[in-house]
Parts: sequence; C-alpha cells; structure tokens
Amino acid sequence: MITLDRVSKSYGAGNVAVAELSLEVGDGELTVLVGPSGCGKTTTLRMINRLIEPTSGRILIADENVLMKDPVLMRRSIGYVIQQGGLFPHRRVFDNVAVVPRLLGWDSARVDSRVNELLELVGLDPKSYGRRFPHELSGGERQRVGVARALGADPPVLLMDEPFAAVDPVTRQRLQNQFLELQQGLKKSIVFVTHDIEEAAKLGDRIAVLSTGGVLEQYDTPAEILGRPASAFVADFVGADRGVRRLAVVRIEAGDLATPAVVSPTATMDEVRRIADGPEEKTAVVVDDNGRLVGWVSLDGDTQGTVGTHTEKFAAQVPLGTTLRAALGEMLQHDVRWIPVVDDTERYLGVLTPNRLHAAMRRSVGGTPVES
Repeated sequence: MITLDRVSKSYGAGNVAVAELSLEVGDGELTVLVGPSGCGKTTTLRMINRLIEPTSGRILIADENVLMKDPVLMRRSIGYVIQQGGLFPHRRVFDNVAVVPRLLGWDSARVDSRVNELLELVGLDPKSYGRRFPHELSGGERQRVGVARALGADPPVLLMDEPFAAVDPVTRQRLQNQFLELQQGLKKSIVFVTHDIEEAAKLGDRIAVLSTGGVLEQYDTPAEILGRPASAFVADFVGADRGVRRLAVVRIEAGDLATPAVVSPTATMDEVRRIADGPEEKTAVVVDDNGRLVGWVSLDGDTQGTVGTHTEKFAAQVPLGTTLRAALGEMLQHDVRWIPVVDDTERYLGVLTPNRLHAAMRRSVGGTPVES
C-alpha cells in the first residue's frame, strides 16, 4: 500500500534528516517508526502526506507517486492524527469530525450519519459529545475525537504522530487497547510514530528502527526486533530487558502446549493411574463430554472412587492467542506451575508450562524447540 523508495530529506550540506529510506507498508498493516530524537521519524511521516517535501526518492501509495499529485487533494485521502488530536479549539466535536467529509462535498445527511458512526466507533456517544468543545474533553477523549476525524472519509492510509504520548499511562494503555480493537476491524494501512519501544512492540505488525540521520537499522516484526537485533544500535535501543518485552508480543499457539493425561469425571482413580503416562505423572486434566475444562486431579497417593469426587478447579485459564506475558502473569499471580489453555468455545486444548513458554519464545525467532 505504501512504498518509500530511497527517500531522503536534507537541509543543506551535511544536514541530513532522512537518508535514502526504503521500506514497504503492506495493505492493512501497521508499521511503527521508532528511534531516538533526531532520527527522522516525524519528518518521514510528514513526507508521506507532503507536509514536508522530500529532497529525493519516490513515495507511492497504492502504486501512485504522491509527488505527482495535488498535495491538498491527496491529503484528504489520508488520515492524520497528532498528539492531543490536533483539534480545532473553536469548533465543536461534531464539526471537527465533519471537516474532511464537508471538504469533499458530502451532503449534510451523509455527513451527519458518518460523524455519528465514527463517534460511536471510538466509544463516544454522539448526543453527549457532539456539541462539546475540545476544552470540555479529557485528554483521552480528545485523542479519540482526533482518531475519529482522521477516519472521516474512510481513508485507506492513516498517519499517526505519537498520538498517545500526551496522556497519562493508564489512559494511554486504554487508548492503545481500544486502537488495536479498532484496527482489527478497520484494517487500515498505518504508519505510526513513537519513541517508546514498548508501545511499538505492542501495536506494530512491523517496526522500523531508525538511527540519527534517518538511517534504517532494522525493519522486521516485533518478535524479531526484540529477539534478534540486527545491530548494536538496535540492541542498545530496545534495551537489555528485550527478552522480557518479547513476552508481550509472542502469542500462545496450539503447538506450544503440553498435553498431560485427560480424563472424564466419571472415570475411577484406579483407571486414571493406569492410563497416566508413567509413574512420574502426578496430575491429570479433567474435561466433560464436550471437551470443556472441569478441573484437575492429583494422582498422588491411593485415593479411590471417581475422579469427580477428587477434582479441583484450576485457579485460572487463558484462551489460545493470549500473550506469553499475560499467561506468565496469571501463573505468577496464582502461584501455579502450569496453566490450561482453551479455544474460543471454552474447549480444553492443553497446558502452558515454563518449559513450553521458553519453547514459544524460541519458536518466535526460529529457534530450536525446547523439550517439555
């Protein structure tokens, strides 16, 4: 969808802001530009919608060279979000969101429908918020209005310049989560600027790490950036705790799970001990006839009777696709050595153990699997 082909920006001899930057953003993909101050992140973003003209190179959107188009008309087909939303302070929320549809000549009924739809999409009641002014909103609400305005004419491309940087940490996390939910449905091609590697890893499909002068150091998935930095600069930028950060970008897959013995509540304890895989297996997972999780049963000792009378509930369970960080957090919070994983219909799939978690981390960067 977006191609930067050897794009450069310089301000006189020896003052290079961006140096022959080449990268591609796929259709529906969110790419994050990250790096220290002075690395050309915002300059690159502004060159895409021609708020800054590149010194050389090509910028293509849907295979069309934006440098050959009318910049004003071109910008109306690109959503743009900045810190605090960049709202017009003298215009009400409704009128802020309606800006681009009105510039495009939409009739009033279509504009009204679109604005109401967008405010609801970002979680703001049109009746409650439509007539408010920006100064009557919280920082998080202004940011959501900014996102709604950027989506006004349903642009295929969205540019976001540190949109969540000016809000408190709790609001920021909530906005990030809401934005991820929006993107799952909208599937826009997004270029997102941040200086925060944790935010980049959480939001991005791919991350472009830039060094001073707009030099592209690495362009890859969050797991690869955190797991296999391509240079000393990248390793230093993402930090010594990058292994821990990787837990937040790797999700549980079915192949990551261990599979201890599975038994029915109606089985006898003697039957379970016979089918358990070796004398060292001390626990079995109990599921009902529909494959849904009931609990677990200890195989220690010589308890008799049916499994159901000895079954204990799991302290927690997580769905397939949960991040390793969230799963590990549940394990630590409940002080358990493994945690069951279920599908979206609550059917039991297997358990995540510390060894299997380690194996998933290695899998995320093509490493050799670890035996359970």
